[in-house]
Amino acid sequence: MSTPINRPLSFAEHLAASPIFPPLFRDGMKLVEDAAAYLDGPGRADAKRLDRAGSLVYATESMRLTTGLMELASWLLLHRAVNEGEMSLQEAKGERRNVMLPTVDYGDDLPLALPAPLRELIERARTLFDRIRRLDATFHEPPAGTGNPFECQLGMLRAVFERPADARRPRGPGLTSY
Repeated sequence: MSTPINRPLSFAEHLAASPIFPPLFRDGMKLVEDAAAYLDGPGRADAKRLDRAGSLVYATESMRLTTGLMELASWLLLHRAVNEGEMSLQEAKGERRNVMLPTVDYGDDLPLALPAPLRELIERARTLFDRIRRLDATFHEPPAGTGNPFECQLGMLRAVFERPADARRPRGPGLTSY
């Protein structure tokens, strides 16, 4: 007979210790290695072939990539410690505050002048950052019972639909009062 559970099961705790994490860790660390190998090797030669404006863009984007990958590595190492039982998810939540993952728009509007290998690394990073952000939101969800996670959206809907009817009418072609 199983022991009764006195608290709700945390999906995040089970996910942090699940077998899906090791491949994610390997993918992330492989990307860090690939980026370092490119930037320290062929990337230097690629950067020298660019004009002045291109060199500035290259330097900016390679710095953004490197910074983002350092944050990614920090996140992965933190959650590997959880996965391997070296740290609790609660402890990781405290440490997580020091990790700044790149924003959702990372990698948007990349100049075509960037060398293809750098663009490919940035696209791989963007894909991985998206996966990490989704997992991060799951791992670091607010504790159960702290309120409805959709309360903000519900409040906005209430604000729109509780207005007087004339305030909700469109004000011209394609324009609304929202």
